[in-house]
Amino acid sequence: MESRVSKAVATFEEGYNCCQSVFSTYADLFGMDRETALKLSCSMGAGVGRMREVCGTVSAMALLAGLKTGNTDPQNQAAKTANYELVRKLADAFKEEQGAIVCREILGIRGREKSAAPSIRTKEYYKTRPCSRTVACASRIIETLLLPELFGGEAVGGMGTG
Repeated sequence: MESRVSKAVATFEEGYNCCQSVFSTYADLFGMDRETALKLSCSMGAGVGRMREVCGTVSAMALLAGLKTGNTDPQNQAAKTANYELVRKLADAFKEEQGAIVCREILGIRGREKSAAPSIRTKEYYKTRPCSRTVACASRIIETLLLPELFGGEAVGGMGTG
């Protein structure tokens, strides 16, 4: 499989939010169509509804981990644990590279945004925000830690720059 890092970044730079950009790029590998993926992940953008909590790219990784290892039996503690361990592994890798998993910490802002309205996307917006880099980071982590087992343990081709 070819790397999709560049596709995820391009999706973000088209105007989709961070979670949508990452989640929709890989959801088809788990049998989900793009429209459903975009709808499902929309609310998690900008740190969940622009509250600047957990970064949307981290939420996307967690959602994809759920598609891979999600548990459907409430009594299966081992399956729940395995999923949570995978989510922590993904989040830890992200935090190691980005320094945080919380949107406002990554952006260097304090507290919740007053408005739920998303920022207008301009060339200047993309120059001043680290979000394209966080989308790329999460995508690389997905391709390194989440996807290889889907492809017989082989690493995704073209890793790194997308």
